[in-house]
Amino acid sequence: QLQLVESGGGLVQAGGSLRLTCAASGFTLNYYGIGWFRQAPGKEREGVSCISSSGGRTNVADSVKGRFTISRDNAKNTVYLQMNSLKPEDTAVYYCAAVARYSSWCSLSRYEYNYWGQGTQVTVSS
Repeated sequence: QLQLVESGGGLVQAGGSLRLTCAASGFTLNYYGIGWFRQAPGKEREGVSCISSSGGRTNVADSVKGRFTISRDNAKNTVYLQMNSLKPEDTAVYYCAAVARYSSWCSLSRYEYNYWGQGTQVTVSS
């Protein structure tokens, strides 16, 4: 059974850092493009960052550019989202998602992904 599990969320003060982890089980991430998304209460789910299957291509949303970094370790079947200089507006549930794309493909559109984790809460206090 294909499964994605996010971890690393929590409560942090503004200006702090967190590293989110997305661990896959039941399949090998090597052939999958991965995206990180977030959803705040009352808002739509938005793309935060993505990384191609090889890790050679990444993209980040303008709202987090210069603060968030995505990376992957295919040997560990894991993708990371390093979040620095966190702001209260970063508060949301963060999800990772996967889709089989063995190329330099990377997308911030949630409609492109068909496997999703359950999410991890990130709360940034002011």
